[in-house]
Amino acid sequence: MLLAAVPLVLAIGAVAWIVRQQSVQLAGAQITAVQPILLQARQDELKHFVQVGRGAISQLYKNAGDDPAAQREALELLRRMDFGEDNYFFVYDLNGKSLMHPRLPNLEGRSQWELRDSAGNPIIQQLLGTARKGGGFVDYMWNRPSTGREERKLGYVELLPQWGWMIGTGLYLDNLQETQALIKTSTAAAVTQTLDQILLVACIALAAVTAGGLALNLYEQRAADTKLRAMAHKVVLSQETERSRVARELHDGVSQWLASVKFVFESALVQVERGTGDATATLRNGLAQMRGVMADVRRISHDLRPTLLDDLGLSSAIEQIAREFGERSCVAVEAQIGLLPKIPEAAATAMFRLAQEALGNIAEHAQAKHVLLQLRYSDAGLELRLRDDGCGFDVAGTLRQPREGLGLTNMRERMETLGGHFGIQSAPGATVVSASLPPAALKS
Repeated sequence: MLLAAVPLVLAIGAVAWIVRQQSVQLAGAQITAVQPILLQARQDELKHFVQVGRGAISQLYKNAGDDPAAQREALELLRRMDFGEDNYFFVYDLNGKSLMHPRLPNLEGRSQWELRDSAGNPIIQQLLGTARKGGGFVDYMWNRPSTGREERKLGYVELLPQWGWMIGTGLYLDNLQETQALIKTSTAAAVTQTLDQILLVACIALAAVTAGGLALNLYEQRAADTKLRAMAHKVVLSQETERSRVARELHDGVSQWLASVKFVFESALVQVERGTGDATATLRNGLAQMRGVMADVRRISHDLRPTLLDDLGLSSAIEQIAREFGERSCVAVEAQIGLLPKIPEAAATAMFRLAQEALGNIAEHAQAKHVLLQLRYSDAGLELRLRDDGCGFDVAGTLRQPREGLGLTNMRERMETLGGHFGIQSAPGATVVSASLPPAALKS
């Protein structure tokens, strides 16, 4: 669940960060794109206002000449042309003296030539310089009457050379700032909505991952429990099979031999007591049968736990069971056993049992005439390989049968428990059983 959830959370966090960064860039791009348009609209508006003002006093300007009365009438006319609380006309002479200011009448008649803003820029000088050049726009800071604060203002001025006047008007640029703030606010709202949607998708995805992880864990737990029960059943079945085999060996072999030896010794005792018959020959026959019993007991004990595996090692034990298999089954066995290092007990026992089981299957089912047994060690690990020329069998079909495929399943589980590999291939005339253990499994 962590392997699925952590990358998902990191990816969603990265997406959210990218969305936020892109939104900031988008807002900046929108402001950059909109600001010139808004500024151009303000400039067109200001130029139009000034043209309207000049049009209103044009008759006085053309016909009156330098008549002071006409100039006063023109100033009053411009004073009344108000188009907003903070938007008005202003008039200065070429020396910077204020001739008309509807919002700051106390400045009228006083020179403002040295008036500067908070940054030290000469305001009136800039306006007059632009007017003398043929008129134009000036971006400057001015004390806003309605708020009493110094704010940014865009002004447009033109020159009336006959009267020596500079006429102009201006608009405060707070609308641009409001527009920028509106763009940022709307972008932030859109980003917040997008992030909320991403969070919703993330929660749904995390819930799906959590549900999937829980379902997978539950499934794997049930599968593991099923495999564990199946393995326990196979272990019990294997134990019962081994016990049945030992019991059969003891009953059909050792018990019969012991009963026969008992009868032979009883016969010899009768011969000795009656003084008839050849008691010596009878005893020799009994001793021969006793040696057979001892051989059977030794063989059974070796099948259960060969002492040779503990005393001499894996190669000698494998060689012995191959030789005994050939003697017992009359099948030609060719054993090719290489030099082996010291093999850990668990690995040696697993290889020995696998060889023992494979030879037992060949004797019982294969009808083979020749068996090639190879045991070698290399850098790739320890490998055991048995090949017979018997009748072969259906591997997949046998594994599907719980009882018939138990031996093969046990062999595979022995190898896989130690981290090894088990394989079997079968066809008429050639059946190959292979098992290998990697070097890591051969460390003590």
